[in-house]
Amino acid sequence: MVHPNDALFGGEKPFPLIPACEHFAGSEKLILKALALQTSIGAVFDITCDCEDGAASGQEREHAEMIVRVLNSAANVHKMAGARIHDYTHPAWKLDIDILVAGAGNLLSYITIPKCTSLAQAQEMIAYIQKTATFNGITRVIPVHILIETHGALRQVHEIAALPWLQVLDFGLMDFVSAHHGAIPASAMRSPGQFEHRLLARAKAEVVAAALANGVVPAHNVTLDLKNVETTLSDATRARNEFGFMRMWSIYPTQIQAIVDAMKPNFDEVADAANILIAAQKADWGPIQYDGELHDRATYRYFWEVLQKAKLTNVSISDESNKAFFS
Repeated sequence: MVHPNDALFGGEKPFPLIPACEHFAGSEKLILKALALQTSIGAVFDITCDCEDGAASGQEREHAEMIVRVLNSAANVHKMAGARIHDYTHPAWKLDIDILVAGAGNLLSYITIPKCTSLAQAQEMIAYIQKTATFNGITRVIPVHILIETHGALRQVHEIAALPWLQVLDFGLMDFVSAHHGAIPASAMRSPGQFEHRLLARAKAEVVAAALANGVVPAHNVTLDLKNVETTLSDATRARNEFGFMRMWSIYPTQIQAIVDAMKPNFDEVADAANILIAAQKADWGPIQYDGELHDRATYRYFWEVLQKAKLTNVSISDESNKAFFS
C-alpha cells in the first residue's frame, strides 16, 4: 500500500504540519510551567520562549542562556519549543541567535523574528541564523517565524513569505494598530473590532494569502482577555473560519485548549477523510466514488491534510486509518 505522502505529494514542498496553538512564556518559571502542561495534556501546542519581552534590560545574555538550559533539561519532554529573539534594532538580536543556536540548535522548534520593517531586514536575520547554524555544525533547517506587524513588512509580505527556512507568518495586532498613529482605535485590539475594522481585516487577509501561497502557516495574534475562555474560543473560530488562519498565539494557559478546539477539524469530516483515503489507497489512488460523490487526487490531498490535522489536535480517528497512515 502506497502512503499518501508518496502518492499525492511526490517532489513537492510539504506544507508544515505543526500544532494549531503557540503559547508564549517569558520567565523561567512560566516556561517550566508551560513545559509541565505540555507533558500533562500532550503535544498539542508549541511553546515560544520569549527573549524579546521576557529579558530584563541588561540581562539579555543571561535570559538566552536560561532558555538554552531549560530546553536541554529533562523538562523539555516533547522537544516542541522555540524562541522569539529581539528585533533588528535591538543590539542583542545577534547575541540571542549566537547563544540559542550554539546551545540548542538541534532542539529549537523555531526562531521567531519580530518587528521586521522590510524584506532586507528579514533576509539579513535569516542569513545570520543560517551562518550561525553552519558555524556550529547544525545541519538541520531551523524553521523561522516572522512577525508581520509593521507597514513595511505588510507592504512586502509576499516576498517575505518566500524566504528560505520560513515556516510561519505571524500577524502582530498590537504593534500594527500602534503604527497607525490613532487612525485605528484601541477598541480594535479586541473583538469584534479586530476582525471588522477595514484596515485590520485587509492586513490579516493579506498575511494569510501570502503565507498560503508560499506553503507557510499563517498564525493569528493573541486574545487580550486572559480569563474568559469563550472569548478566546470565539476569536480563534473567527480567525480560522473567516480569515483562514491555521495557528494562533496563547498568552495564558487557559487559552490553549480553546485555541486547539477552535482550530481542529470537524469530527464528521475527519471520519469521511479516513474512509475516503482508505478507499483511495485500496484503489491505488485512482478515482473512487464515496457516498455518491466522485473523489480523485485533488480531494485526496485535501482530506489527507484534514486527517493529519486531526492527529495533531487529538481528534479521534479510526484504528484502521491509524494503522494505514500513522503506524
